[in-house]
Amino acid sequence: QVQLVESGGDLVQPGGSLRLSCAVSGSIFSRSTMAWYRQAPGKEREFVAAISWSGGSTNYADSVKGRFTISRDNAKNMVYLQMNSLQPEDTAVYYCNLPGVPSNGSWGQGTQVTVSS
Repeated sequence: QVQLVESGGDLVQPGGSLRLSCAVSGSIFSRSTMAWYRQAPGKEREFVAAISWSGGSTNYADSVKGRFTISRDNAKNMVYLQMNSLQPEDTAVYYCNLPGVPSNGSWGQGTQVTVSS
Protein backbone atom coordinates (compact mmCIF):
# COMPACT_ATOMS: atom_id res chain seq x y z
CA GLN A 1 0.00 0.00 0.00
CA VAL A 2 1.25 3.46 -0.89
CA GLN A 3 1.73 6.01 1.90
CA LEU A 4 1.92 9.70 1.08
CA VAL A 5 3.18 12.64 3.14
CA GLU A 6 2.79 16.11 1.68
CA SER A 7 4.65 19.16 3.00
CA GLY A 8 5.72 22.67 2.09
CA GLY A 9 2.42 24.51 2.26
CA ASP A 10 2.36 27.99 3.76
CA LEU A 11 0.77 31.41 3.72
CA VAL A 12 2.14 33.41 0.81
CA GLN A 13 1.31 36.74 -0.79
CA PRO A 14 -0.13 36.94 -4.31
CA GLY A 15 2.66 36.65 -6.84
CA GLY A 16 4.76 34.56 -4.49
CA SER A 17 6.17 31.06 -4.87
CA LEU A 18 6.14 27.80 -2.95
CA ARG A 19 7.60 24.36 -3.48
CA LEU A 20 5.53 21.44 -2.27
CA SER A 21 7.03 18.04 -1.57
CA CYS A 22 5.47 14.60 -1.38
CA ALA A 23 7.25 11.65 0.20
CA VAL A 24 5.97 8.35 -1.19
CA SER A 25 6.50 4.95 0.33
CA GLY A 26 5.84 1.81 -1.64
CA SER A 27 7.73 -0.10 -4.28
CA ILE A 28 5.39 0.89 -7.10
CA PHE A 29 6.48 4.52 -6.96
CA SER A 30 9.22 4.32 -9.55
CA ARG A 31 6.92 2.59 -12.02
CA SER A 32 3.92 4.86 -11.57
CA THR A 33 2.67 8.14 -12.85
CA MET A 34 2.16 10.52 -9.95
CA ALA A 35 -0.13 13.51 -9.69
CA TRP A 36 -0.93 16.53 -7.58
CA TYR A 37 -4.49 17.49 -6.72
CA ARG A 38 -6.03 20.28 -4.69
CA GLN A 39 -9.23 20.92 -2.82
CA ALA A 40 -10.46 24.41 -2.04
CA PRO A 41 -13.03 25.02 0.70
CA GLY A 42 -16.48 23.98 -0.43
CA LYS A 43 -15.21 22.54 -3.70
CA GLU A 44 -14.46 19.14 -5.13
CA ARG A 45 -10.89 17.89 -5.27
CA GLU A 46 -9.39 18.76 -8.65
CA PHE A 47 -6.45 17.65 -10.75
CA VAL A 48 -3.45 19.98 -10.85
CA ALA A 49 -0.55 18.19 -12.55
CA ALA A 50 0.83 14.75 -13.36
CA ILE A 51 4.21 13.30 -14.24
CA SER A 52 5.09 9.98 -15.84
CA TRP A 53 7.25 7.42 -14.08
CA SER A 54 10.32 8.48 -16.06
CA GLY A 55 9.61 12.17 -15.63
CA GLY A 56 9.62 12.58 -19.39
CA SER A 57 5.95 13.44 -19.72
CA THR A 58 3.95 15.97 -17.75
CA ASN A 59 0.53 17.53 -18.02
CA TYR A 60 -1.20 20.33 -16.20
CA ALA A 61 -4.60 21.75 -15.53
CA ASP A 62 -5.23 24.81 -17.69
CA SER A 63 -5.50 26.96 -14.59
CA VAL A 64 -1.87 26.32 -13.60
CA LYS A 65 -0.10 25.93 -16.95
CA GLY A 66 2.94 28.16 -17.19
CA ARG A 67 2.98 28.78 -13.44
CA PHE A 68 3.39 25.34 -11.83
CA THR A 69 6.02 22.70 -12.54
CA ILE A 70 5.81 19.08 -11.40
CA SER A 71 8.96 17.01 -10.97
CA ARG A 72 10.09 13.82 -9.26
CA ASP A 73 13.18 12.16 -7.85
CA ASN A 74 12.73 8.40 -8.12
CA ALA A 75 15.91 7.74 -6.12
CA LYS A 76 14.36 9.57 -3.16
CA ASN A 77 10.74 8.54 -3.75
CA MET A 78 9.75 12.19 -3.90
CA VAL A 79 7.38 14.25 -6.02
CA TYR A 80 7.53 18.04 -6.11
CA LEU A 81 5.32 20.89 -7.22
CA GLN A 82 6.98 24.23 -7.85
CA MET A 83 4.31 26.92 -7.76
CA ASN A 84 5.07 30.41 -9.06
CA SER A 85 2.91 33.50 -9.54
CA LEU A 86 0.48 32.24 -6.94
CA GLN A 87 -2.97 33.77 -6.86
CA PRO A 88 -5.74 33.72 -4.23
CA GLU A 89 -7.64 31.16 -6.31
CA ASP A 90 -4.74 28.75 -5.75
CA THR A 91 -5.65 28.58 -2.07
CA ALA A 92 -6.42 24.95 -1.25
CA VAL A 93 -5.19 21.82 0.45
CA TYR A 94 -2.78 20.12 -1.93
CA TYR A 95 -2.42 16.34 -2.18
CA CYS A 96 -0.28 13.98 -4.18
CA ASN A 97 -1.37 10.52 -5.24
CA LEU A 98 -1.50 7.97 -7.99
CA PRO A 99 -3.97 8.96 -10.69
CA GLY A 100 -7.48 7.59 -10.43
CA VAL A 101 -7.67 7.06 -6.67
CA PRO A 102 -11.28 7.61 -5.57
CA SER A 103 -12.19 10.13 -2.91
CA ASN A 104 -12.74 7.37 -0.39
CA GLY A 105 -9.43 5.75 -1.24
CA SER A 106 -6.08 6.19 0.49
CA TRP A 107 -4.93 9.82 0.62
CA GLY A 108 -2.33 11.68 2.66
CA GLN A 109 -3.15 14.51 5.02
CA GLY A 110 -2.38 17.14 2.40
CA THR A 111 -0.61 20.46 2.85
CA GLN A 112 -2.38 23.82 3.14
CA VAL A 113 -1.51 26.57 0.70
CA THR A 114 -3.02 29.97 1.43
CA VAL A 115 -2.49 32.88 -0.94
CA SER A 116 -3.49 36.16 0.64
CA SER A 117 -2.21 39.66 1.19
